[in-house]
Order: sequence, then structure tokens, then C-alpha cells
Amino acid sequence: MENKTRMLTETALLTALITVTGAIKLPGFIPGTEFQLSAPLAVAICAVFGFTKYLTAGVLSSLIGLILGTQTLLNVFIAMVFRVVVGVVIGILGTSWPVLAVAGPLGSSVARISLGGIVGKAVIPLLIAAIPGMIYTAIAAWPLTMLLKRVKTQTEKVIHVIQR
Repeated sequence: MENKTRMLTETALLTALITVTGAIKLPGFIPGTEFQLSAPLAVAICAVFGFTKYLTAGVLSSLIGLILGTQTLLNVFIAMVFRVVVGVVIGILGTSWPVLAVAGPLGSSVARISLGGIVGKAVIPLLIAAIPGMIYTAIAAWPLTMLLKRVKTQTEKVIHVIQR
């Protein structure tokens, strides 16, 4: 029972983190280049908590966005492409800092290419507009991963002490 409760609570907290940081966008110097804070956090969550928990929290976050009206089906599709690419990259190549630095930008690139295919617009401008966000994601993913690892480790220590 304790494991189920812990898993449910952990997934709910990760879902809330993705949802809240997904709603926060830092403006770019050029219109259309804003940066969504959830991208580097998503990479860190996948690296620390694993693909299954990351994907579950991401899907729940997307459902919450749809219910609240803050996301459309197109937003959810793009987010899911990003999540799957990040998960596959980290799952295959591991969690070293170069992999984490590349996983987010690669996920963003594939998501933008998919978006270009769906809306029938030029992919190059979509990719160019995403470059600042890709740079932010590449820089922020590693420190966020270290932070989440530390939080997870400390939480596990506290749980172990309490269970004694």
C-alpha cells in the first residue's frame, strides 16, 4: 500500500510541476521565440524518475491543460512528440550531461518538424524560432537533473528513516 501511495503522490507532484512550468513562458527577443520552462524540467524528470513515470505525468499534464482550456489537441500532439523523443534518447543513450543537453533540443526539433508537416508550413522558420528555447533547455537540463536527483535522494533517506 505504501508503494502505491508514494507512486501516486510522486506522479501527481511531477504532473503539477510539468503543468505549472508549462504555463510559464519567458519572452524571447523576437516574437515567437518564447521559452517554455517545462522543457528542461521534462528532460530532468525523465532522467531522474524514468520514462514511464515521466510519460504518465506528461499525459496527465496534457489532460489537465485540455480540461482547463490552456492547450489544444495540436499543443498536446507537439508535447507528446517532444516527450517520446526525449524518452527514447535518454532511454537509449543514458543520463550523462551531453545526452541531457541534446535530448531537449532534439525533442523540440522533431516536434517542430512534425508541426510543420501537420500545418503545411515551412519547417525552417519553425526551427529557427525554437533555437533560443533549445539553447535554454540544453543549458538548464543538467542543473535541474542534479536538483531533482538530490530531492529524490533526500526524500528516500527520510522515508527510510521514518519506516524504521
